[in-house]
Amino acid sequence: MKINGIPIEATFAEAFDMKATRVVITAADLQWAHAAAAAFVGFGTSVIACGIEMAVEMELPADATPDGRPGVSVLAFAVSGKELEKQIPRRAGQCVLTCPTTALFAGIEGEKRVPLGKSLRYFGDGYQISKWIDGRRYWRIPVMDGEFLCEEDTGRVDAVGGGNFFLFGRDVESVTTACRAAAAAIAKVPGAIAPFPGSATRSGSKVGSKYAALHASTNEAYCPTMRGLVPTRLPEGTNVTMELVIDALTDSAVGQAMHAGIGAACHAGRPGALVGIGAGNYGGKLGRHHFHLHALLKTS
Repeated sequence: MKINGIPIEATFAEAFDMKATRVVITAADLQWAHAAAAAFVGFGTSVIACGIEMAVEMELPADATPDGRPGVSVLAFAVSGKELEKQIPRRAGQCVLTCPTTALFAGIEGEKRVPLGKSLRYFGDGYQISKWIDGRRYWRIPVMDGEFLCEEDTGRVDAVGGGNFFLFGRDVESVTTACRAAAAAIAKVPGAIAPFPGSATRSGSKVGSKYAALHASTNEAYCPTMRGLVPTRLPEGTNVTMELVIDALTDSAVGQAMHAGIGAACHAGRPGALVGIGAGNYGGKLGRHHFHLHALLKTS
């Protein structure tokens, strides 16, 4: 299979069950909302060491938010509900509560809950008050620009993490162009995020390491400088590889994001800049969600 002359490997991406939540951050203007969100999702690239994977999902106009102000939605993924319950309130307290003019709301429904104001209210030192509106509880915490409005909690749902694809190219410029086109396409898919910096990672990993303390280590089969020293899985002509990892609320959204991202990458930049598209898996032994590239892209 080829798309725009670029070979697509007959392989699959292997993804895993995760737990997810969504929150909505609003503010007096989008600049403050994005400032809070940037801090909130920081160090949220991989559950391997961060414990959580997070990114801004989309901007929200004032008529699409609970308080009628501009904002953003943020998606967060972890391997357990317990980890979400630890990470979200801590990050919200340090990054959203602290940011001028912001408010924080639930962004998804679910029987299981992740605390927001339920935990953050204690910062009010007894001066906080709560209000019930349409069956939902909100906390008003006095702060120096007025008050921080925060919903009691947000929903938690089952989700899928680890969908991925590799971009193989001749140079950094070519792969960067394709990567950014892919990231822009993925950003348009509701319910999906690519959590690494700029939506991509150059440090694709394998499970395990020669060092007992590490759970993951560099995937040398995809490192161009290791060609000739170890068995390689790089297509001929590859000097640079970047990987895009996708988390989403459903396996369908993972597939849509992969389809959109790969299609955009294959049509970006000059002809022949990419030498191939691949994906990462562990032989299907670790994750039950398999996204076969040829089946996924057959309508492209």
